[in-house]
Amino acid sequence: MRHGFPHAEPGQRIGLLGGSFDPAHAGHAHITREALKRFHLDRVWWLVSPGNPLKPLGPAPMARRLARARRVMSHPRVTVTGIEARLGTRYTAETLDRLAARYPGVRFVWLMGADNLTSFHRWQRWQDILHRVPVGVLARPGKRIPARQSVAARAFAHRRLPEAAAPLLALRTAPAWCFLNVPMVDLSSSRIRSAGEWRGEA
Repeated sequence: MRHGFPHAEPGQRIGLLGGSFDPAHAGHAHITREALKRFHLDRVWWLVSPGNPLKPLGPAPMARRLARARRVMSHPRVTVTGIEARLGTRYTAETLDRLAARYPGVRFVWLMGADNLTSFHRWQRWQDILHRVPVGVLARPGKRIPARQSVAARAFAHRRLPEAAAPLLALRTAPAWCFLNVPMVDLSSSRIRSAGEWRGEA
């Protein structure tokens, strides 16, 4: 990693999993491993965001969230980063614009849990995101049906790849997206925070 940015070669398939990771947990690690395998990705970068514009309360300090994320996700092909803080971007669409300029020729895939797809139409420039990079959606407990009926899923239904074509997602021209049914881990950051476990962790 140079100047805080991971290295990537043109042609590589890089999955991007963004979020506040407040805190990171085994569910994040699980969908990352599934994405690496099922989408045939070379690497996955976790983009630990400075804050989520859709959440009213700010997250725990960045350094603490990064440290937790690196404990939770220790894998030779996964890099935990604070790229958005270094780029000075607040929204995913801006981040993708800057990454495309910095890494010409890299095949980025935006990764998200199905819970995020249900509210994806509320993200700033959400349609631009779908036109910028392929999107891989991974099942989350209780979110399969709402995700498939979401505004974004209906609007781009004609660009959805069948699950069997998941290994080709990174090679497709956006807009393209794929929904994966994967074994699920029933964990969430909000539940961990509500239980007080995150507040008490050093």
